[in-house]
Amino acid sequence: MLKTTTSVVEGHPVKDYLGVVVGEAILGANIFKDLFGAIRDVVGGRSGAYEEEMGKARDIAFAEMEEKARALGADGIIGIDIDYEVIGQNGSMMMVSVSGTAVKFR
Repeated sequence: MLKTTTSVVEGHPVKDYLGVVVGEAILGANIFKDLFGAIRDVVGGRSGAYEEEMGKARDIAFAEMEEKARALGADGIIGIDIDYEVIGQNGSMMMVSVSGTAVKFR
């Protein structure tokens, strides 16, 4: 499935707009505790373990969004927006949210 942050795809005119599709994934407090407890992984101000978990959450969110688009009969998702939010009491969780417009191309 074609996915893009742009609203137009050269060579692929939109035939039908099928609706907004969303995918979300939440990293819980235990992940943060484990990651920050293993902070020795930090090199140059970056944590490889934390980045890996965020990547997994992003992949889950994208897969969920794509599944919803496929259920609508979409060929692609355009105008994708990716958001990261700290939520929960004392910012104990991180949410990755992706959204876009499911479309059918000509």
